[in-house]
Amino acid sequence: MASNAATATQSFGEFRPASLTLATLGLSLATFMQVLDITIANVSLPTIAGNLGASLTQSTWVITSFAVSNAIALPLTGFLSRRFGEVKLFVWATALFSLCSAACGFATSMNELVLFRALQGAVAGPMYPLTQSLMVSIYPREKRGMALAILAMVTVVAPIAGPVLGGWITETYSWEWIFFINVPIGLFASAVVAGQLGKRVEQLRRARIDWVGLVTLILGIGSLQVLLDKGNELDWFNSGTIVGLAIVSGISLAVFLVWELTDDEPIVDLRLFRHRNFAAGTLALVLAYAAFFSIGLLVPLWLQNTIGYTSIWAGLATAPIGVIPVLMTFWVGKYAHKFDLRWLAAVAFIVMGLTCFIRGRFNVDVDFYHVAMAQLLQGLGVALFFMPILTILLSDLEGPEVAEGSGVATFLRSVGGSFSASITTYIWTRGGVINHANLGEHINAYESRVREGIAAMGGHLQAYAVQVNGVITQQAMQISFNHLFDALGFIFLGLVAVVWLAKPPFIARGGGASAGGH
Repeated sequence: MASNAATATQSFGEFRPASLTLATLGLSLATFMQVLDITIANVSLPTIAGNLGASLTQSTWVITSFAVSNAIALPLTGFLSRRFGEVKLFVWATALFSLCSAACGFATSMNELVLFRALQGAVAGPMYPLTQSLMVSIYPREKRGMALAILAMVTVVAPIAGPVLGGWITETYSWEWIFFINVPIGLFASAVVAGQLGKRVEQLRRARIDWVGLVTLILGIGSLQVLLDKGNELDWFNSGTIVGLAIVSGISLAVFLVWELTDDEPIVDLRLFRHRNFAAGTLALVLAYAAFFSIGLLVPLWLQNTIGYTSIWAGLATAPIGVIPVLMTFWVGKYAHKFDLRWLAAVAFIVMGLTCFIRGRFNVDVDFYHVAMAQLLQGLGVALFFMPILTILLSDLEGPEVAEGSGVATFLRSVGGSFSASITTYIWTRGGVINHANLGEHINAYESRVREGIAAMGGHLQAYAVQVNGVITQQAMQISFNHLFDALGFIFLGLVAVVWLAKPPFIARGGGASAGGH
């Protein structure tokens, strides 16, 4: 009787771990480790390349290989969780992530490191979506906002900590330790989750493998991710490689979409977009994250390449973005459900748009204080953005749909981030070239100011030309930066309308414990 009662309780998604705090710690640690690992290797690439006897260009595959395999694995989360169970999949994915991290640290060549990073990215795919699903399912309905707020804080803080921690570990110890550090954390997290959630009842389905969907997904997403990562380096569509990748990706993704929408047992259930809140929330998430990712990429680059900051000072100037999300996590989690979540998201987008317009007014003489204050203010928008949007997009999904929907939304968010990284850096540098040409037109040897400048440098025309070119280049990149941030500001304001496409109620429902047994 007791067993039947427990099963009946779980069938309504009411499973509770022995220690909610311990279960939350295990899930959050695993997610923090996985999100951190996306950025922690970035600053160590020159050191890694030097130690392994590779070029800096070759070392970028350390990042690309992880991103490609991770992007492919993310949409498979729903299929894998239906087949193996959410808890078992999470535990094994986290444990394998730790082992792959150890293998990365022991790599003796660039080829080995790239291979192990690809494996690491593949097993990392299900971790974040499953964390969302499991966190939502183990918390009481009235506290699920807190669960998502904790995840939102992890998602914001981990990418900020990654470059700082990676640089410190590389300088203090050696680059291998940016991977070795994952091993005890991952094994601890997987053991805790297995112990706390191991008895959670789940419904498994031995569905056939959709080979057409799987192959076209791998070809389409793999080609697209490589295209986005290498586009700037290979000069986009002036490169035969990029053209070939675009053709393979376009055809594969077209076949994938048609097949998945018509197949009886698709490997990725695109029919989830029939849910209004999931569709509206995912659209808002993808566009807002793409714009947010652009800011996180452009500001440090601008500080170092245009303003002249060192990497450490650039990190210090951008770090305040994490202050308010950390301080407001408890408040947002506890009280957000008392408000219409569309209003919270709208306020978030307005604040983030405002900070973009503030940066659009910066000039090359801007001081540290104003850069840091813009980052601090943006933190308010970030604090009010992730949790409401995640709650909205999960609100009309039930049971196993939560893990699948979270996987699809996270995958599209990642692709949006890749698009924004490639497109915004291209627009920024291209705008700098155009602005340089326009500004250069106003400089000629017959102007009195030019003659005075040459005379001040002792008549050295070449030295004067180098100096003027440096000033023009700096101003040209600053103008391009300002225009780009004005555009991002308008994008955020436009997202206010997108979020109002969703309709209440907005209650994050429980994940896969929706059946009476295995």
